[in-house]
Amino acid sequence: MSNKTIQAIFDDDDVLLKAVKGLKDANYDIEEVFTPFPVHGLEKAAGLKNTRIAIASFIYGVIGFSFAVWMMNYMMIMDWPQNIGGKPSFSFHENMPSFVPIMFELTVFFAAHLMVITFYMRSKLWPFKKAENPDVRTTDDHFMVEVSTEENVEKLEEFLKNNGAKEIKLKA
Repeated sequence: MSNKTIQAIFDDDDVLLKAVKGLKDANYDIEEVFTPFPVHGLEKAAGLKNTRIAIASFIYGVIGFSFAVWMMNYMMIMDWPQNIGGKPSFSFHENMPSFVPIMFELTVFFAAHLMVITFYMRSKLWPFKKAENPDVRTTDDHFMVEVSTEENVEKLEEFLKNNGAKEIKLKA
């Protein structure tokens, strides 16, 4: 028997959350959930793993901080030391209080810009990419769950209707 995908439309986020929990409890395979806004608790109910994007952000911040330290040491100490306001220009640690704003800004700059690039690459959102949204109402006020099953489709449709689905379609 082949895999069939059912698309169920909901009009309330609480009903959607209850239905997703029920689908997971009944061991159905949830392919995707489309919502017009973030639904609190949906990722846990759908069984999604925690993201590692915070780790990437920390690593990008460390790269930015390291670049800032290297850049200021090279520019202000090694390459062209200047006596600005009577401050010593022969050691990095004596000038470091003046460099703190630059280190902070480059840490944030690298973390923010590299996080945006990582997000777009990870979610495959390229420039000029055509939207893959199966129903335009899910960008406005409806919610959709795509469930694939190899079992009895009528049983799944009945389950979804009992859990508050307003409309059910078999994906072609």
